[in-house]
Amino acid sequence: MADLFGEDDKPASKAPSPLAERMRPRTLDEIVGQERLLAPGRPLREAIERDALQSIILWGPPGTGKTTLARVIAATTKAHFISFSAVLSGIKEIRAVMTEAEQTRKRLGRRTILFIDEIHRFNKAQQDAFLPRVEAGDIVLVGATTENPSFEVISALLSRSKVYVLQPLGPDAIVQILRRTLADDERGLGGRGGRAEDAALNAIATFANGDARVALNTLELAAAMSPTIDAALIQQVLEKRALLYDKTGEEHYNLISALHKSMRNSDPDASVYWLARMLEAGEDPLYVARRMVRFASEDIGLADPQALAVAVAAKDAVHFIGMPEGNTALAQAAIYLAAAPKSNAVLRAYSDAAAAAERQVAEPVPLHLRNAPTPLMKGLGYGKDYQYAHDAPDATTDMECLPPSQAGRKFYEPTERGYEGEIRERIKKRRRPDP
Repeated sequence: MADLFGEDDKPASKAPSPLAERMRPRTLDEIVGQERLLAPGRPLREAIERDALQSIILWGPPGTGKTTLARVIAATTKAHFISFSAVLSGIKEIRAVMTEAEQTRKRLGRRTILFIDEIHRFNKAQQDAFLPRVEAGDIVLVGATTENPSFEVISALLSRSKVYVLQPLGPDAIVQILRRTLADDERGLGGRGGRAEDAALNAIATFANGDARVALNTLELAAAMSPTIDAALIQQVLEKRALLYDKTGEEHYNLISALHKSMRNSDPDASVYWLARMLEAGEDPLYVARRMVRFASEDIGLADPQALAVAVAAKDAVHFIGMPEGNTALAQAAIYLAAAPKSNAVLRAYSDAAAAAERQVAEPVPLHLRNAPTPLMKGLGYGKDYQYAHDAPDATTDMECLPPSQAGRKFYEPTERGYEGEIRERIKKRRRPDP
């Protein structure tokens, strides 16, 4: 029967699942790229196959098989299996699951394996709710996370779980998955008679950046455009490579650490590479500029006083012209900072002075260093015995400017690198010899 618009009101046929979902491995042997964990004889595989699994946290980037492994565990184990996502579930759902797990254990004598996708999205109170059932043995927790469990999973759960790190899939593993998909008549693209050149598969593997889901989605899109998949077609499909990056997650700190340490090691090539990785992935350029300004004073200091000016100029340039034009200003600064002579003497000087200021008695400013703008203050000795440096032949005197408990202490010890070598000589002439 047709409706008012002439459309048949019969229910439409169910749309096919995405290719990545259809090709999801169903057995341990089908999982590619995680042989270090799942090869025959490995402890995790043995525990799964013997149905002796204890609570685990699966940590790895997207598309490495965390959810897939959980589903394989569900198909392999004899335990009762419950799965839910931290994105969609709250404390009410957690309590209901805990009650179900307790009843299942009492009624059937079976453990419950509870898979929690994106466990890092649960707050502390929600994670605490699992503890009693984990300790009682009612549930085996299988958590999946893209974030470092050290920071995102409470210590009580972490201490009761084994963390397994899933690695990004290498290009060879991605190509293997793509070839399997092209040959699979039941779930893959084999029934369509699709063909793909080696260069096209390699291009997809490079683009996927270790994520099997991205690779399969790209292949599915290309196959919908043409039965013959070549490198030229893939170039049309791929507008921009999706770099793994999370502005607030661990990869953010990993990359800025790599940039900082490459500049510190005076490696301009690595410095500009890590800079490009951050900027092309969408990092805030002003964040990078701020880190460079800090680096200029922390790791270069007075070995090259111009370094701070270069870093600040790069920050101003990015703020003035924006991106992407500002990327070369940041690259110029990164290369300059990497090539500059290095010294952390300024950082050490401030750190030692701050520690002294914090831990020791805050003595009054010596009277000879105080101004005496009123007769009363002058009568109290303010400014007495002050020595005006410009009256001395070298514009310096032997007047002590530190409080008594710190007298003679040397906070700043310049190196001999770069311009700081000249500063070292000046200070050496000014400082009084040790008694």
